[in-house]
Amino acid sequence: MASDLKIALVGNPNTGKSTLFNLLTGLNQKIGNFPGITVDKKVGYSKLPDGRTAEIVDLPGTYSLYPKSKDERIVFQVLAHAENPSFPDVIVLVADATNLRRNLLLYSQVADLGIPMLLALNMTDMASKEGIAIDVTELSRRIGIQVVPIAARSNKGLNELKQAIANTTAIPTQAKEVDVQVLAPEAIAEAMKLIGTDNDYYALQVLHQHEHIDFLSAAQRSGLEQIRQNHHFDTSRIQTAETIARYRYLGTVLSGIVEDTGAVRKFVVSDRLDRVLTNKFWGFLIFIAILFFVFNSIFSWASYPMDLIETSFAWLTAFGHEQLPPGVLTDLLLDGVIAGLGGVVIFIPQIAILFAFISILEDTGYMARVTFMMDKIMHKFGLSGKSVVPMIGSLACAVPSIMSARNIESWKDRIITIMVVPLVSCSARLPVYTLLISLVVPDQKVWGFINMQGLALMSMYIIGILAAILVAVVMKFIIKAKERSYFIMELPVYRMPRWSNVLFTMYEKSKTFVLEAGKVIIAISIILWVMASYGPGDRFEQIEQKYAKIEAQQDSVQISTLERDKSAEKLENSYAGVLGHFIEPAIRPLGYDWKIGIALITSFAAREAFVGTMATIYSVEGGDEEVGTIRDKMRVAKDAQTGLPIFTFATGLSLMLFYAFAMQCMSTVAVVYRETKSWKWPVIQLVYMTVMAYVAALIAYQLLK
Repeated sequence: MASDLKIALVGNPNTGKSTLFNLLTGLNQKIGNFPGITVDKKVGYSKLPDGRTAEIVDLPGTYSLYPKSKDERIVFQVLAHAENPSFPDVIVLVADATNLRRNLLLYSQVADLGIPMLLALNMTDMASKEGIAIDVTELSRRIGIQVVPIAARSNKGLNELKQAIANTTAIPTQAKEVDVQVLAPEAIAEAMKLIGTDNDYYALQVLHQHEHIDFLSAAQRSGLEQIRQNHHFDTSRIQTAETIARYRYLGTVLSGIVEDTGAVRKFVVSDRLDRVLTNKFWGFLIFIAILFFVFNSIFSWASYPMDLIETSFAWLTAFGHEQLPPGVLTDLLLDGVIAGLGGVVIFIPQIAILFAFISILEDTGYMARVTFMMDKIMHKFGLSGKSVVPMIGSLACAVPSIMSARNIESWKDRIITIMVVPLVSCSARLPVYTLLISLVVPDQKVWGFINMQGLALMSMYIIGILAAILVAVVMKFIIKAKERSYFIMELPVYRMPRWSNVLFTMYEKSKTFVLEAGKVIIAISIILWVMASYGPGDRFEQIEQKYAKIEAQQDSVQISTLERDKSAEKLENSYAGVLGHFIEPAIRPLGYDWKIGIALITSFAAREAFVGTMATIYSVEGGDEEVGTIRDKMRVAKDAQTGLPIFTFATGLSLMLFYAFAMQCMSTVAVVYRETKSWKWPVIQLVYMTVMAYVAALIAYQLLK
């Protein structure tokens, strides 16, 4: 989409910057990567009052232009390089009105880069409740830019902000905040000459960060390093001196601007809640109770829409076979595409409920408390406190969680986090768990209110988290490194969730699941249908001839049974059947037959493909007409060797443990390679997780069979 103006949203974490981005852009947004790096780039478009279209880039949150992670480096790289595709015409700096002094430190640094900007003073409604009054007009006069009070969560001040953006001039009007020349005058002067700039603060930042700045040439980097050495440029000392000077300046700017009446003690409700919710005993007990409620709800609330979807697809398949002419295309459409699609769509209610709860927990501020509570525990097991965020994020998907590990400064802690994050059960495992639990765990209540299926689902998630922690302990001793990282985060105050944001998250995540997982599953279903419908040599011809002779001597009832037997024998002799039988000796000790073996192979593209594979396999095989749904067909499936049901509790638990531990996600393998820049780590990860999955599944089946 063409735009007339580029806007960059800049701000500290937890200032409501992303909420404002969503309000300004609505559904008109996309996510990609910044050029040359794997950091998420959120871009959206908004219509301004004067008719112009603004392209809005949501830059990563940072407390300062001095970066502590790869994500934070992006802010300076974008704002300092005029040729960067995301370089803005206007900066909107989003500040938290309840903590203005701290937020304005970043403002004062960004202002000195000399880009036109305005200040969006967010959370003014909360500031009023806390007894904080801000003289917006006087603040605007003192710093020389427009200051717009807004409350993004309640959608207040949005039109005024758009009008202010439209009114912003192309020439910077902000006051020069701090004279940085006094910090290192000779070094800054030489750096300005070397990189060709008249902005002393830009030159100072380049001296600090030149090793990580992409747009500098090798000669410039070498020259800047030489300048640092010649003038004994001490980064830590100069950064400290600058920060002190900026806070001293901000003290004069804010004098008489901010009035805290003290009528209401700041964060009084949050403080009282934190005494309970972050308590060493009650906090963990409440967290476990919340987890159980979430997983119990996933089963209880989703059961009716799932049954409706499953019955609808079974009816659609049966109706299609009745109405469409028999043939290859009909079988491909109904037993391949429709069966595979049904295996995806049926889990939309559960995916939507899971992400709704995650969104609510994040929006209320509770998820930040969970990371705070887990910090000390993580350190004991060799992980950084910052590892909690990727691990919790993995409940949704391991791919963005692995990317978020960039915030961990220690190389060792970051590698360990990347290596264990895929063990935390993601949403791709949810369809596998729920299908198997519905087959082998009774839908009963214990003590009148605890649903056994919900308890089983929660147990699988806890097993994944415990496995990740235990593997981290082992890797703590294997991987050697000296540096340490520290976990620093700001706990936001508790707030009511934004229900529009919750609904938007449910819609976005469900759509992503259907489109991303659906493409893989339907492609696999079509390939699998072809493999299951054709066989090597003349095997199918021989089966046809065999049953033709038998059918000539049987009545109509027996012929119906023979058709089912013929379909089963054809499947067994198909390409898929041959492949399944080839790996069957290796998986028999786990309690799996050759059909499950086929699903294990297809699942290495994506875990959720297990469900689509089962749907395709049992659709191609055929069966009793009274047994319509895939779950019903799997429930009555018998082992050809023993005549006993295939999906017993032992087999079901074995399968769930295999899927809990196995690395069955090509996207995760790819992102681990991309983040570590080496095939060493994804290969180690693939091997150790597969071995772990096999051993756990073997022990479970052999003990319970």
